[in-house]
Amino acid sequence: MGVPFKQGDIVLFQGDSITDAGRVRDNPSDLGKGYALMTAALLGSSYPEKQVTFLNRGISGNRVKDLQSRWEQDCIALEPSWVSIYIGINDCWRRYDRNDPTSVEQFEEGYRELLIRTKEGLGANLILIEPFVLPVPEDRKLWREDLDPKINVVRELAREFGALLVPLDGIFAQASMLAPSSYWAPDGVHPSPAGHALIAKAWLKAVGAEI
Repeated sequence: MGVPFKQGDIVLFQGDSITDAGRVRDNPSDLGKGYALMTAALLGSSYPEKQVTFLNRGISGNRVKDLQSRWEQDCIALEPSWVSIYIGINDCWRRYDRNDPTSVEQFEEGYRELLIRTKEGLGANLILIEPFVLPVPEDRKLWREDLDPKINVVRELAREFGALLVPLDGIFAQASMLAPSSYWAPDGVHPSPAGHALIAKAWLKAVGAEI
């Protein structure tokens, strides 16, 4: 199977701090220092003839509702041919650190609206990335009650919309058999460089790229 990208495709990475990864907001072509940069570097070097453009519009702290409010300018207006969405951990986290929960129903409704707008407005291909959490520190284990149903929502929406799915939760659980969880994500949420590389490799595998 060859890589599915066409000549001149635009790939947009959307999400929260894990996607943002310290990108310079004043530079619209800056990809940050995380998986978006790694993915673009590997894909771009392996398929130079495709001349794929990569954009990153991840913003730290974002939840689904934040993506909804900026989707027109930060997605539709950019006319990407591929939209990669990685959101959900803050929809869980805010319940525990600010008593500001996002219900599973709100999460699903908001996420579905993003996908409908993307499909109807652009006809773009979709790549959905599951949120994950690792038990570092121990209290992260309590988050499972909130996050697991949201992971299931992402999986169901991927099926419903014919999107590619990057099954990160299982990938990080499996990786934690090889090295401690803190090696992959020191706070259980934000990946280390090795963790970001794990995401990039999983993303490339999902799209069928041979690197």
